[in-house]
Amino acid sequence: MDPTETGGLLQTLGLHLSQNALMGWAIALFVGTYVLIVLEKYIHRTMAALLGASVMMALGILTSKQAWSSIDFNTIFLLFGMMNIVTILSHSGFFQLVADRAVIFTRGDLTRILWVFSLLTALFSAFLDNVTTVLFMVPVMIRVTKQLKLNPIPFVIALVIASNTGGTLTLIGDPPNIIIGSIANKGFNDFLIEVAPYASVAFLLGLMLMQFLMRRAGDLKAKVTPEELQQILHASSQGQFDYPLMRKALVVFALTIVLFVLARPLGLEAGVIALLTSTILALLTGLSAAWIMEKVEWTTLIFFMGLFVVIGGLEHTGVFAIIADHLQVLIGQDIKQGILVLGFSSALISGFVDNIPFTISMAKVLKDMQTTLGPAMDPLWWALSLGACLGGNLTLIGASANIVSADLADREGYKITFFGFMKYGTPVAFVTVTVAVLLFWVTHAVMGLQ
Repeated sequence: MDPTETGGLLQTLGLHLSQNALMGWAIALFVGTYVLIVLEKYIHRTMAALLGASVMMALGILTSKQAWSSIDFNTIFLLFGMMNIVTILSHSGFFQLVADRAVIFTRGDLTRILWVFSLLTALFSAFLDNVTTVLFMVPVMIRVTKQLKLNPIPFVIALVIASNTGGTLTLIGDPPNIIIGSIANKGFNDFLIEVAPYASVAFLLGLMLMQFLMRRAGDLKAKVTPEELQQILHASSQGQFDYPLMRKALVVFALTIVLFVLARPLGLEAGVIALLTSTILALLTGLSAAWIMEKVEWTTLIFFMGLFVVIGGLEHTGVFAIIADHLQVLIGQDIKQGILVLGFSSALISGFVDNIPFTISMAKVLKDMQTTLGPAMDPLWWALSLGACLGGNLTLIGASANIVSADLADREGYKITFFGFMKYGTPVAFVTVTVAVLLFWVTHAVMGLQ
């Protein structure tokens, strides 16, 4: 960007800055926004992203037109469409039906409850998104564990870990994957082939380790009498559900997944598919458009949009091009080394800062690197996916699903502390990241598969 084209307050104040100076302002705003996101106790992350975006434009680092073009609307449309489908599925009682049947299936066995609900959470997270999944699964888990007179916190953390790991499986499961798919132009099938096998192994290992940690802590000891258990099981079989609405929603949801798989041959983006099918579903149900719109997680969507603008400032001032050059020097032509560097560093960074802004930033860097390395660097995209998604389990602030789940638990009177989360999340993240990245490295490096 030509610094002479910069408008806004900087130019008004007579500060005709060099390219390096503009870059410094963009970096300072990015870091400041990042810090505010991490310190969400003092300011909501959506407001932090909006503040950073508006200051970026006010200073003239980005024009309003450049800011608008920085927003990845494929990501926004995908999240918006899937939120609407989930809203209608939830309204039909589908998720409550699944939860009730799961309680009946487990017969109150705590190990079974851990495994069944974790598997369900991982499955939903793979085909919806993990933030949306925890929004309906966490309250259900809290209700079930309270009925069984258990401490819900370890079980909620188990669901969070399952949601982050399960979300790693597909393009639409976790925001980092949505971002990578959009920026790298990767499709649904690419993630199923390149990421899902390693994420599946990581999920099983993580769940086994979670069971071990909870058993050692005494979290899997029964607290209800057989008579109380029978009352709970009976109540779970008495729910009321809107089956006609449920059938419509499930048919459209299945159609959406099929179109995701066929997206590349059809020449369609995932965001367009989600937007189209969710609109069709809304029309078929006859539900009020105003009611559906009220249920959309607008704070999440606006957070993404603000963050895209902040990161757009780094892109327009050339920050990513410089980082890409340095990263390319570090990796050179050794993609094997790049897998290890990117996989483990992404996991570590994502553990202590929200993996969404990190992934957007790093994806932009890899996009710049792609111009010189070409298709040979594809494994780096998958290393970023594994590291950013699985690393989100490292701490309470590592992923959006963690924060959302902690908020839901707090509303019910159960405080998930930073170190309380690390008691379970850190060892699971360490094992799952190590195994997944090393397996991926072996497959793509030792076996020579590209």
